Amino acid sequence: MTVSLVAAAWLVASAAQAAEVIEVKIDQLASAPAKITAHIGDTVEWKNDGFVAHTATATAGGFDVMIPAGATWRLLLKEAGSFPYYCRFHPKQKGELSIM
Repeated sequence: MTVSLVAAAWLVASAAQAAEVIEVKIDQLASAPAKITAHIGDTVEWKNDGFVAHTATATAGGFDVMIPAGATWRLLLKEAGSFPYYCRFHPKQKGELSIM
């Protein structure tokens, strides 16, 4: 029983270590990188380096958040799929989040 508990703890620790934080910089009217490939358990961090507010709004729903100038917003990825998103204030500012 002790061996299985140790193995389970190791698996949880390994999964936590494998998770990444993927940074997306918003500057002017662009998000870089615009296309993100990530895994369940990763975190995407949008950082608004611009001087105006932006949003990260999923086209089909799922997330919609305002990111004020100079602010950062994080999203923990919990489900697989493809999630196109855009800025409600600047509709030509688009991105896509692909989660495996």
